Formats: sequence, structure tokens, C-alpha cells
Amino acid sequence: MLLCVGVAALLSCENDPAEVAEMFPDVRPDAERITEFETIYSDSARIKVRITGVEMLRFRENNDFVQIFPNGVQVEFFDDFGAVTSTLTAGYGTRNETQEQVIVRDSVVWQSTEGDRLDTEELVWEAQEERIFSDRFVRLRQGRQVITGIGFESNQNFTESRVRAVQGVVQMQR
Repeated sequence: MLLCVGVAALLSCENDPAEVAEMFPDVRPDAERITEFETIYSDSARIKVRITGVEMLRFRENNDFVQIFPNGVQVEFFDDFGAVTSTLTAGYGTRNETQEQVIVRDSVVWQSTEGDRLDTEELVWEAQEERIFSDRFVRLRQGRQVITGIGFESNQNFTESRVRAVQGVVQMQR
């Protein structure tokens, strides 16, 4: 008897989508919400990229899955030996799963383990093309040199990068 009451209680539970939308006005009702997430991308059993954050929303849009990182995201890039070569942080991000494109915005900072640093407001990573770029203002520090300008492009390892429209170059003293 108790089992029948328990099953009946479970079957009678229902979430009204309108009520859920009222409780979470900034979240799509069809979105999966994941907290404290970690996503790892590998190639030939070697970790290439690790993406972490405090919240990820995932939903289907136009026959594709989209991930949104509304509270920031951190990306770590690894070399072939499993060592972190650089990190990327941003206050907001999106990822289109089919196109394998990540767009990060809001206080974007990329920093290599060798001390190079890029600051911008938006950066796009196209994983299939292994390319990173921006059409926004950038500040790139490499060694003692700081380059500012509009636009940036690089391979995903940041080993071949350039500022497109250079506005200034400053040599820093140590």
C-alpha cells in the first residue's frame, strides 16, 4: 500500500514551465543548468584543453547545441606532455558545439606560462581551424614589449600571433 502511495505521489509531480520561467527569468526553460563544471578536450588520449566554470547553461537552438557560461569561464591549454602552456579567463562565454566555436567576452585575459599576456573585451576561438582572433581593441605584452591595437589573430597555441592594426608599441624597462 505504501509503495502504491509513493508511486502515485511521484507520478503526480509536475513542473509548470511558466512557474519555472518566473523563478529563473534569465534562464531558458529548456536549458540544462550545470554548476561547477569541467570539460576536457583531448586528441590521441592527450589533454589539449580544459574548460571550467561555476555555471553552464546548455540548450538546443536551430538544430545545434549551445553552451552559455554566464558567470565566467576559465580555459587551460596543454602541450603534448600534459603541461599547461596558457590560461584564458573571461566574465562571459558561449560555445556552439557543432561549429566548435567559443566566444568569450568581458575582461578577457590570456596569459602564457612564459609571461606573455593578452587583454581584450572579446576573443573568438574556432577549434576546427585551430585559430583565435578578435576584432576589438587588444593589449598584447610579449617580454618587455607592449603592443596595442585593433584586432588580433593567432594559432590556438598562441605561438604565432599578431596584432592587426597596431596603434602603439612601448618598450618596458625592467
